[in-house]
Amino acid sequence: MKGHIVRRWKQFVVAGAMTALVAGMGSTLPSAYAGGTIKADDDKWISIGMGIRTSFNSIEDGAVNRSAYSNEFTINNARIYINGQVHKYVKFEFNTDCFNCNIVGTQSVGGGTGFGANSSIGLLDAIGKFEFNEMVNIWAGRLLLPSERGELNGPFYHATFDGFRTPLFPADFSANFNAANGGAGLYGRDNGVSFWGKVHPFGTHLLYVATVSQGLRNGPNTSNTLMYTGRLQWNLLNDEPSPGYYTAGTYYGTAGDILAIAGNVQHQKDGAGNLTGANVSDFTGISVDLLFEKVLPNNMGVFTFNGEFKRFFANYGTGAFTNSPGTCFCVFNGHSWTAYGLYLIPQEVGMGRFQPYVRFTSVSPLYSAMRQEFEYGVNYIISGHNARIAAYGRYGDIETKGVFGNYGPNAVGNKVDSFHVALQLQY
Repeated sequence: MKGHIVRRWKQFVVAGAMTALVAGMGSTLPSAYAGGTIKADDDKWISIGMGIRTSFNSIEDGAVNRSAYSNEFTINNARIYINGQVHKYVKFEFNTDCFNCNIVGTQSVGGGTGFGANSSIGLLDAIGKFEFNEMVNIWAGRLLLPSERGELNGPFYHATFDGFRTPLFPADFSANFNAANGGAGLYGRDNGVSFWGKVHPFGTHLLYVATVSQGLRNGPNTSNTLMYTGRLQWNLLNDEPSPGYYTAGTYYGTAGDILAIAGNVQHQKDGAGNLTGANVSDFTGISVDLLFEKVLPNNMGVFTFNGEFKRFFANYGTGAFTNSPGTCFCVFNGHSWTAYGLYLIPQEVGMGRFQPYVRFTSVSPLYSAMRQEFEYGVNYIISGHNARIAAYGRYGDIETKGVFGNYGPNAVGNKVDSFHVALQLQY
């Protein structure tokens, strides 16, 4: 026990030293931003940007010998953003990411092996946009499905560095498109078309999104049924400045007071299970989420609260985990929730502000053991979502039992401590 406490204190000392070093350099660091827009006229332009996320992760019993802390430096994301407009009403979006940068070894998400298989750059988004007015817009191509806020934040716009701690919808649960044993998308993206718009009843702001996409291909979906996703988001106070139907987990007070309540439904016939007729199920996912952000008076800082509840229905039965091993698209079946609060301290220290936070997550699969996790940390906000550092710790069994799969009856894992330091930069 004494050794355990000593290790934790060492971890916090290292995090404090790193954060203090960066903060103290605030007056001497030159600008590191680059990129911009090439404009032909008011209706024709193109812009390019980038984003990287990298972290150090130390997990109890995570080493190869299962008795020591792991010590891993990881590239979480490396993205290139390209956006443009070719007509008053016609735009496009093209983004890439390093899909396998955080995969250990040579096995890639797409199944390739060999040199560079764990650092391949691939297509993330390819969207044609017809944006007629605020109320009626159409996006088509490979796009982010309008599920819960956490998914629509993407990794770069969460309030915390690692926002994805509850089970994922099929497009983010899947490791590829059109896989032989079942593939429902990648990184929350799917091929399809979205209809979205915004209205302002009684001074509030109501956003709607409806998407038809291919969803799960192959595997249990032998009849090629389509997936249907819908989301309603109601902002009772200020509107959110995020583009399209994208969201953020915090605006650091720049958007004023926000109270947003949203709900999402996703459904696909034969959207879960495996190839055997006895282990195929429809998939239905329901989620509700809440964002409350309050700019405190008299320059007292910003308080932010995020909450999310999910209920997934995928009744393929426990036989799906043992029948035809490795061929089951066993998406989560059960309920989960997460809640976290953050406080942005108003005083600047060096070139940024500190934002301590706490978070709790609970995952209850129908066919597997419950898993829970407590998270505590501090963000150092330099330039909103464009430049920030995070140091945080966790205690629970989500990591050991699995949050991105392993929802079968044999999932086991102890509650462990972990410690993380992370950097995010984008332009």
